[in-house]
Amino acid sequence: MALCSFTRMFPQNKRFPTMVTGKRLADLGYRAFTGSMMLLTVYGGYMCVMRGYRFVQKQNQLKLAAENQDPEILKD
Repeated sequence: MALCSFTRMFPQNKRFPTMVTGKRLADLGYRAFTGSMMLLTVYGGYMCVMRGYRFVQKQNQLKLAAENQDPEILKD
């Protein structure tokens, strides 16, 4: 009786497949691809934000240098 309830709880065909099917392989490939695209999108967003941040910082430096008339910073 205990063996029967164990096989009902964990059927070998569905819970622990022994062979990788084409559908399963395609599903894993799709998940890996979409995961990498999500990471690439997040990284691209980070790069855009950092470029904008550096642009604003440079503009603030130039504005401050123009107010103080510091020719060394204005050369850059």
